[in-house]
Amino acid sequence: MSVALAGNTPSTFEIKSASLPLVALLLKSPDLGLLERELAERFGDIPDFFDQDPLVIDLAPLNAIQPEAVVDFQVLLPLLQGHRLCPLAVRGGSPTQMGAAQAAGLVITAEALVPRRPPAVETSPPPRPQSEAEVVVATPATPVVQEAASEAAQWPSSALVVDRPVRSGQQVYARGRDLVVMAMVNPGAEVISDGHIHVYAPLRGRAIAGARGDVSARIFALEMTPELISIAGVYRTTDTPLAPEVWGRAAQIHLTSDGGVTNLLLPPFPAEYG
Repeated sequence: MSVALAGNTPSTFEIKSASLPLVALLLKSPDLGLLERELAERFGDIPDFFDQDPLVIDLAPLNAIQPEAVVDFQVLLPLLQGHRLCPLAVRGGSPTQMGAAQAAGLVITAEALVPRRPPAVETSPPPRPQSEAEVVVATPATPVVQEAASEAAQWPSSALVVDRPVRSGQQVYARGRDLVVMAMVNPGAEVISDGHIHVYAPLRGRAIAGARGDVSARIFALEMTPELISIAGVYRTTDTPLAPEVWGRAAQIHLTSDGGVTNLLLPPFPAEYG
């Protein structure tokens, strides 16, 4: 005999599982003074790079090098908050490290971190020395369909379009989307995008695509003469020039499978776009 149990459904709330987009700080050194300097070097010239992003502190890289390293979370948390990050959780540390993190108000999590976009790597707009920390964009492990749906909801559906020249000293950052520039990017100017960069004019300044680690990002220009190009932290300056057959031509830049930068000529444009 089956028995049906009566129940009341709450009218004021529901509890469901959720997938939260997170930024992960892969900590490699307990030297927080060095961390502060390197964060300032990497993101100090892009003050709106983070926008109160929720953060997971991943101690696994540190634990692999210095298993008993002491992390002063009372100093680390305000440091990260000063860069517009919201530390919420910690993972990968020793019992002592995790206890200290929990005492500082962080949530202990054992979830594996899965990149929000293709394998995320450290972002490095200008050329910088190797950092003691990596910042990657990640989410908790979720089914592929849920992750794709979450991604679509987080990123704007349209690109940021700039129809004026980007002049020397100016910086344009398309946060969470592609960037389309309809006029010249002058020497000394900087265009940054978390996705692709399209310049339908000469590109003569600095172009940084995949700024948050999207290794599939590309840079397109009708005249490719940049001072610096960077995709997901892999950069090339005029010290390592582009191929002569590409320089000054309509071309695209993308990463190779081994992480190098390659450049390709774009097919000829129709006369009305020439």
